[in-house]
Amino acid sequence: MAVDGAQQLPSLPSPEDEKLNRRKKNIENLEPGSLMKAIVRSGDEHSSNGNPKDGDLVIIHCAIRTLDGTLVHSTRSEHGGQGTHVRYVLGKTDMLLGLYQGIPTMFKAEIAMFKMKPEVHYGEADCPLTPPDNFPKDSELQFEIELIDFFKAKVIGEDLAVVKKTITEGQGWETPREPYEVKAWITAKSGGGRLILKSADEPFLFTMGKGEVPKGLEMAIGTMTKGEKAVVYVNSPYLTPCPLMPSIEDKELQFEVDLVHFIQVRDMLGDGRLIKRRIVDGIGEFPVDCPLQDSLLRVHYKGMILNDERSVFYNTKVDNDGQPLEFSSGEGMVPEGLEMCVRLMLPGEIALVTCPPDFAYDKFPRIYNVPKGAHVQWEIELLGFEMPKDWTGLSFQNIMDEADRLKNTGNRLFKEGKFELAKAKYEKLLREYNHVNPQDDEEGKIFLNSRNSLHLNVAACYQKIGEYKKSIEACNKVLDASPAHVKALYRRGMSYMLAGDFDDARSNFKMMISVDKSSEPDAAAALLKLKQMEQETEKKARKQFKGLFDKKPGEISDAGNVEKKEVVNETDGGEYHECESEDDAEVEIVDQRVGILSRLWPASSRFFSALGLQRCAIM
Repeated sequence: MAVDGAQQLPSLPSPEDEKLNRRKKNIENLEPGSLMKAIVRSGDEHSSNGNPKDGDLVIIHCAIRTLDGTLVHSTRSEHGGQGTHVRYVLGKTDMLLGLYQGIPTMFKAEIAMFKMKPEVHYGEADCPLTPPDNFPKDSELQFEIELIDFFKAKVIGEDLAVVKKTITEGQGWETPREPYEVKAWITAKSGGGRLILKSADEPFLFTMGKGEVPKGLEMAIGTMTKGEKAVVYVNSPYLTPCPLMPSIEDKELQFEVDLVHFIQVRDMLGDGRLIKRRIVDGIGEFPVDCPLQDSLLRVHYKGMILNDERSVFYNTKVDNDGQPLEFSSGEGMVPEGLEMCVRLMLPGEIALVTCPPDFAYDKFPRIYNVPKGAHVQWEIELLGFEMPKDWTGLSFQNIMDEADRLKNTGNRLFKEGKFELAKAKYEKLLREYNHVNPQDDEEGKIFLNSRNSLHLNVAACYQKIGEYKKSIEACNKVLDASPAHVKALYRRGMSYMLAGDFDDARSNFKMMISVDKSSEPDAAAALLKLKQMEQETEKKARKQFKGLFDKKPGEISDAGNVEKKEVVNETDGGEYHECESEDDAEVEIVDQRVGILSRLWPASSRFFSALGLQRCAIM
């Protein structure tokens, strides 16, 4: 046991630990009379809790005497102790073998006298605790134990220095975390029961993560739900000074906490620029009842410029004849910051969103009275939302019609330069296609063409955002199913060329001609452009590393004067047209960004491109 109180309680080894296994074997091999018990005062034998069990937090007072009655140690102040009770978590806290065996035989409020031989207290060969100086560890001793209380407890932290007892269960499952705003009634007592902090007239309001309450208390509150009442036991070093308690002298405190309410605060970007604060709770459970998926949303909102006047630039209840704004998420119809936050709202919730300009109107059609570069604040109320149409039970034709509608939305987003949103639309459709089962050959052909078209559109999006490897992978999914698919060969060849893998690009363009003679004009144009890029690449490489290899043997070449402006990756102004009919809904690749890298090392080209260098040929 911890002789000087409960403030130093090392963790118990895991059940697999060799030392713990030896201690358990020691219990089995105890000689008769090693541990004897006499009841001094009976406890509550009729309590429904029964006796303490592993995992329970037990709170005791302890006095230790020699057999002739000499007091060796006591936790009680009347015996010269600190007056602080000792607490253990049975099965987790290191404790004396005799107490580990004896306490589970007691009832609440019971006082018992345990006579222990040395092998079950500090004289045990594997005892995990060290007695104080001059302690008679080799003598038979009497331990007077009062079991003040015990209960199931939540251990917070491996060192057992923060333990929580739930008095009243809370509501829901959500718990506060940084940077949530919390409102709670809080009182504090010393280990001996002395009142340290009494309740104020109003609940204490603080923000998680800002050190406004002791660290251990904040850790425990972070496990509580709204409306929960709990007792929290905190030991140093988790009793950190803070605005709630500027000075803390005790080594252990007992907090009574009533968590009244907390406001969900979310740092949407992780850098403090886009912040969502829930100011009125919605209906349902977060996040399962939020419109996380693409949905039809109805919101009221009021927009304000974050200036001294908090100028209102739009209010749906005033400027839209009281009608809410209705929009489909995932289609780029509203500023990105607004949509990101609405997706994490519950119906009926009202949230206050602070948004930087790049997630507000600097990349979105600007409302006339919002100046460029302005930070804005929206007060948003989510009235409701409708989930996407369920395809279950729809005919094949109806499914294809719905797919075309969603695909056209993706095409519009692509043309607007919103490549990530477009890609998300195409990929969502592809996931839905996993549950579509054509019933005959004709439906199978239509379905395969539609799926291939979506994969190629995904590939086009990856090309636009510079992820050429993923673009190639998307093309491969088409070519695995349709090896002679000309458009997939063309797009994959373009991706190889943009990545600087010229040999693979050439193979794909030539293969186009071999599988479909009508594609020869497009393939020839691509091969011509490829040749021009190769020549330009070699020219730039020679110029960039000029002088590196033209010295005589033994001379040191100076490559340090290579001008940075000769770095590769230029934007080519030419067009690359797909072999597609005029009414094909697939995206056309136009004005590609060309990465110019040496054809001699295609596998290493992206590495050198990232460094802004080119690898030069060994002449």
